[in-house]
Amino acid sequence: MRNWQGFDAGFDRLRNSRKKHLIATCDRIAMDASNGNGCFVSPISEIPGAAMTRRILLVDDELAILLTLKAILEMSGFNVETATSAREAKQKLAAGTYEMVITDMRMENETSGFEVIRAARSQAYNPATAILTAYPNLGGDWKTQGAESLLVKPMNTNDLLRQIEALLVTHQDSKQESARAGAMKQARHGHNGGVAAKESAPKIG
Repeated sequence: MRNWQGFDAGFDRLRNSRKKHLIATCDRIAMDASNGNGCFVSPISEIPGAAMTRRILLVDDELAILLTLKAILEMSGFNVETATSAREAKQKLAAGTYEMVITDMRMENETSGFEVIRAARSQAYNPATAILTAYPNLGGDWKTQGAESLLVKPMNTNDLLRQIEALLVTHQDSKQESARAGAMKQARHGHNGGVAAKESAPKIG
């Protein structure tokens, strides 16, 4: 079994942080009620990470790692679906919509992760993609296969979350830029088509 204590320790720190925040929130609710101000509940956006509802597909054949990472991401506000094989991941990619796909490399075979990445890149909704592996010596293959990031496990929890956030932002910016470029190209095509039609129209009189 691979070493996943780094994730486990990070999960404990994150859980304690969330617990402290919830205790402080409960204390404030009790204080407001005792002062006759009614029961005030903080907006969900005040809880760190709770405003995020982005959906991630997490793929790993080791249940301990899968569940630990799922808990970490969910406590940070993500909506997480899981798959334990490339085959299951491809089915879920076709049936749902995800903002990001994070997959282990070695599952049914040593390159199962690449199968998941290729399936993700073929989806019209175009999710961000990352390989999660304990074997980082992949050379540049992970890039040529369509992955945008390489996450090496075990990893410090805060570093993992920062990398995921950075990738989501970068990927979203790229999608918006591509959409703008496509819209401009379509507008130019429409304009040129209109000019051509006008020039080819028969003149009367």
